[in-house]
Amino acid sequence: MKAKYEPRIDLVNRTRLETVIPLGSPLVVFVDPSDACNFKCRFCPTSDRELMKEVERPWKQMPFELFKKIAEDMARFSNPVEVLRLYKDGEPLLNKRLGDMISYAKEVGASKRIDTTTNASLLTYEKGKEIANAGLDRINISIYGVSNDHYKEFSGVKMEFERVLDNVRGFYENRGNCEMLVKINGDTLSESERQLFLDFFGDYADKIHIEHIMSCWPEFELRGVQANASKGIYGQDVKEVDVCPYPFYSFSINSDGVASVCFLDWGRKMIVGDAKTESIQSIWNGNEMRAYRKMFLESKRKDHPVCKGCGQMTHGQPDNIDKEREVILQKLNEAHYFDNVGSPLSMNRSAKSPLTIVHSE
Repeated sequence: MKAKYEPRIDLVNRTRLETVIPLGSPLVVFVDPSDACNFKCRFCPTSDRELMKEVERPWKQMPFELFKKIAEDMARFSNPVEVLRLYKDGEPLLNKRLGDMISYAKEVGASKRIDTTTNASLLTYEKGKEIANAGLDRINISIYGVSNDHYKEFSGVKMEFERVLDNVRGFYENRGNCEMLVKINGDTLSESERQLFLDFFGDYADKIHIEHIMSCWPEFELRGVQANASKGIYGQDVKEVDVCPYPFYSFSINSDGVASVCFLDWGRKMIVGDAKTESIQSIWNGNEMRAYRKMFLESKRKDHPVCKGCGQMTHGQPDNIDKEREVILQKLNEAHYFDNVGSPLSMNRSAKSPLTIVHSE
């Protein structure tokens, strides 16, 4: 097998957040090219059409002109953003201008690196060559089984496994400098099926990994599958952390430009800005983002109706700054970082009725 057997994130050589907080620019910005998906996976809220209607979240593609504005904003940070992640809720390849987005972000210097995540069903030879040539630095490919029946069971749609396999292998041959990781959830596979996955893809990826089931989406119950009780998504032991580290180094922009504090905010309940009318810098440095950071440092996560039940804090957490919480809070209070910042629940901003706020830079 040519590929290294490693998880999609580096669990060893990570920047210690307590040494760099507060960050003048985010390390990661999630930008969703499409919050629509062509799969109907049982473990994902986006696949539940009725649920999406209930929360009034219509499936959309991000307009290219809006993306250009976002990329130009990102390029204005004094310290470059490390990663532009072209992925959040949907299948990025549904946006026909994904290649143009990658090219434009590279042209204006929006970030040091650009990556995406895809189910590979639309990763044709032509599309793969397009996004690789556009300058994509990394691609995470999610595989949902090793047979047609597996794909029908997990993705909820009829999909030929051989077609996915051909797409992945075709991209590998044309990936250029794009790093390629292929992953699968292995908890429902037999040992022989797990080996088949490694045999099928092990020579057509730079990294490969078998992950575990986790329930990461707040306020969403998995349908027909159960989270692994003892192992986190990357194979780490399950252990709950109190302080969510994500708002200290990342935030998300949905396909309509509305910004969420969290990449798991599928219901658009944690809105911190609107990239259509506000700069990316003002959102990152704004009162809403600071209010969430303060909430976590003050150990009030479980008072928040969405954050309190987040499975990411037990099964998917790569960073733990709980022990440094009081030191970080004291440092930021002494710097008057949280002056005039209230509770995130008192900000009263929603995706439907954005609130105009003057943000501190």
